[in-house]
Amino acid sequence: MKAKQRFLSVDDHVLEHPQVWTRRMSKAKWGDRIPHLKEPAKGAAKWVVDGHAVSLARLADVGAALEASTGGRATRWSDIPAAARDARARLKSMDTDGVDCSVLYPMVAGVAGETFGRITDPRLELACVQAYNDWLIEEWAAVSPRFIPQCIVPLAPEAAAAEIRRAVAKGHKGVVFPAIPLHLRDNVPHINDEAYEPVWRTCEELGVPVCFHSGASPELEMEPWSGFSPKLREAYRAITRPAGNATIVGNMLMSRAVRFHPKLKVVFPESALGWIVFALEMGDHQFSNMGLKSRGYEHNLGDLFRRQCFVSAWYDKQSLQHALRHVGAANILWSTNFPQATSTWPGSTDAIARSFEGIAAADRERILWSNAAGLYGL
Repeated sequence: MKAKQRFLSVDDHVLEHPQVWTRRMSKAKWGDRIPHLKEPAKGAAKWVVDGHAVSLARLADVGAALEASTGGRATRWSDIPAAARDARARLKSMDTDGVDCSVLYPMVAGVAGETFGRITDPRLELACVQAYNDWLIEEWAAVSPRFIPQCIVPLAPEAAAAEIRRAVAKGHKGVVFPAIPLHLRDNVPHINDEAYEPVWRTCEELGVPVCFHSGASPELEMEPWSGFSPKLREAYRAITRPAGNATIVGNMLMSRAVRFHPKLKVVFPESALGWIVFALEMGDHQFSNMGLKSRGYEHNLGDLFRRQCFVSAWYDKQSLQHALRHVGAANILWSTNFPQATSTWPGSTDAIARSFEGIAAADRERILWSNAAGLYGL
């Protein structure tokens, strides 16, 4: 009997419980500025963060696991499927879907921690960040080693580096960071600025990847037409979101982070694969055409990408073939994107079989398991 191929899903999300912050932050100190869920007797629930309200439906992209009776949207906490919010229920959903291990990203905190990056009070920002990071260890990682926790961080570089050290000491295996922090609030340096050296240096020293999740910078995306239905709006966002990665990857390959930190590993979750060959081919063309080697760039952009960077896929079939031919298996990861509406759950095993038809067994093993296992120290 053929052994089952191990599968490490590198991009799944947890929906934070309403008491994540209310239980871990001082009511006396922060009052109603603490992130909390406000649920009226009738109508839609809203998350309130530092006085700013955002609908639960907007933050809770759990469409893959929703019951049909919800109409495809979670507007109240009772609509949220257990597998989206509870670690033990999640393990059962992973078993159903053939997933051995799962790398976790937030939702309410933002897919890259950007919700708290918008808070202008750095003390409150840090308190919110630390509450999430502690909760993920206590309520998810402690339940099973199959969960791979990743920390979010405050935007200030020194504070971010300190939180990375604290979080990794507690068990976090990766760092989630917004790719365009200056979009989040005023007086924040560009991510290429030397000010961020403590972040890259700390990640490189500790051997943890830094991850730039797509969708954290909506400025890179066109706003869906207001006449679209909720499901059509979400479908549009899912289609256009990965394309923004071409901008992010191009910048990171020219940044200090990759150029001057050769052991730093960089992950682009929910990136898909269709654009990566174009981006690297264009990058190498410009590298040659503009004479960048004479301007201090020792390696062309394609070589830097292959040395340090990873993209992730979940539905790709034609794009996988193309990326394997022109990029190689060593820089590709796979996920289910559970519980988001774009997820392949509960049919990920069949989706993988379709995508990997005709793919060499060694490449399949690298993409589904060993690339990610090496990144996260499994």
